[in-house]
Amino acid sequence: MPVAERSNDQTQHHSLSDSIAALAPWFHNIDLNGVETAPDHFLGNYPADKFARFASIVPADLTGKSVLDIGCNAGFYSVEMKRRGAERVVGVDSDDRYLAQARLATGALGFTGVEFRNMSVYDVAALGEKFDLVIFMGVLYHLRHPLLALDLIREHVARDAMLFQTLQQGSSDVAEVPEDHPFFEPGTYRQPAYFDAPGYPKMHFIEQKFAGDWTNWWAPNAAGSQAMLRAAGFSVAAQADGDVYFCRVAPVPFEQFGPAAVYPAKGGISS
Repeated sequence: MPVAERSNDQTQHHSLSDSIAALAPWFHNIDLNGVETAPDHFLGNYPADKFARFASIVPADLTGKSVLDIGCNAGFYSVEMKRRGAERVVGVDSDDRYLAQARLATGALGFTGVEFRNMSVYDVAALGEKFDLVIFMGVLYHLRHPLLALDLIREHVARDAMLFQTLQQGSSDVAEVPEDHPFFEPGTYRQPAYFDAPGYPKMHFIEQKFAGDWTNWWAPNAAGSQAMLRAAGFSVAAQADGDVYFCRVAPVPFEQFGPAAVYPAKGGISS
């Protein structure tokens, strides 16, 4: 390599490193052409190592598809969907620093057709469009109103599929539960025993902090995650790495009786 070319590469490398440092800390470690954004991440090469454990449940070819990445952080999954051929990717997050990181990452990698917006999951109706694939990973347990978020995604932005992940705690068992729950066991005044079964859907509420983070409010068990997805109108098509679910849009239970929740829809469309 000529000296001038090598010098130019080193200059670009240093400039990129400076830009990465200016936006630190990073929660996504992304390899930007040999420069990593978070090489000392406490979870290792995250989220690349995690993605490798569930990548097979995500369609390998997204050519011509649109993707909405909710809670996009530094854009790791937005980038991966572009690698799979997605035509249009929109990443939303409520943290401007994360959005700046995402713009830096996609720009450094040379990806076009990626748009990033400051937006809460509760405001997704304002996008005014539905997407072939919605990514909703690492967000649910940070929300004060998690089921409302799933309802809004299902009604306003999910056309076909959703990639979902949440913090889970408790049993990985999934028990069969009755369609209609009685107040008492038949012929008694005892509460039904299945509420205490390890595989009964549960949502653990974290009043203080989890792993030092006060925004970690919820931790469903595996049955709880799956039950909430079904309740919002998603069917689980595949599961990987314990807490990652590839879902398809399905009928919303009891929708014949009206909206499942009352909330304002800021613009947009409804199904």
